[in-house]
Amino acid sequence: MNRPHTLTSRLASAALQLAGWQAVLAPPPSPRVVAVAAPHTANADFWPGIFWRWATRSPARWVGKHTLFRPPLGGLLRWWGGLPVDRRRAGGNFVDAVVQIIRESDEIMLTIAPEGTRARAEHWKSGFYYMALEAEVPIAVTVIDWGHKRFGIVGYVQPTGDIEADFAAIRELLRGVQGHTPQNMTPVIPKPAQP
Repeated sequence: MNRPHTLTSRLASAALQLAGWQAVLAPPPSPRVVAVAAPHTANADFWPGIFWRWATRSPARWVGKHTLFRPPLGGLLRWWGGLPVDRRRAGGNFVDAVVQIIRESDEIMLTIAPEGTRARAEHWKSGFYYMALEAEVPIAVTVIDWGHKRFGIVGYVQPTGDIEADFAAIRELLRGVQGHTPQNMTPVIPKPAQP
């Protein structure tokens, strides 16, 4: 990524340090990755995340329905890294629409909250996994660790198609990480296959 520091990145770094946070960024193996940010247990996770993005100058982006990006907030959401996705362009398939965005980007760190909710669930949603698998990019395991005040990418998992083995590797990278609201943490297991 090798971007030069800016006034914004220096201020964001200073703000994180003053708040006691450590910004983590394992060197990326590819200019395009799908980043899973976990555990996402509270709205408060947004603030260290946005300051981390500015501090590291990472191409971190997130996706949302295209209708969210209308005025007056559309410009602000884009500045915060938002990318509008219109499912109709990919025949109604959200995963295919996101894969298309990844493939068309020279550099992207597409960030997903894999639990799909801030409340506790029984398993992670698996859309992020199939996005990375189809786009043939690594999964960047991104910790939101309130216990150790760390935010950022701690490692990468290249999806193989063996979802159980790949989730085991993700689980290992998340070992010992504590969410803002621990009782809301969702187990790092894939959504069961539909019968």
